[in-house]
Amino acid sequence: MSDQALDTFSHLLIALQETKDSERIVKAVEEIVVTFNEMNEANGYFIETMEREELADFIDQAASLAGLDIGEDKDITEEWREC
Repeated sequence: MSDQALDTFSHLLIALQETKDSERIVKAVEEIVVTFNEMNEANGYFIETMEREELADFIDQAASLAGLDIGEDKDITEEWREC
């Protein structure tokens, strides 16, 4: 399930890379974070703290590569992340 969610997210960002549509990129970030929150809850909270941080870093970097200006040291996933 995790691989499928990340693949879908990556393909969407690749499609958005040409347009650099910030609103759609942020929406894609929100959707992937919410998806992982739901998977985590439904599967006995399998995502550990270190993994959560690595996922957030990956999502931030991918969104940045797609054209979203997130600035230095900013976590764009924080708004939707569950601890």
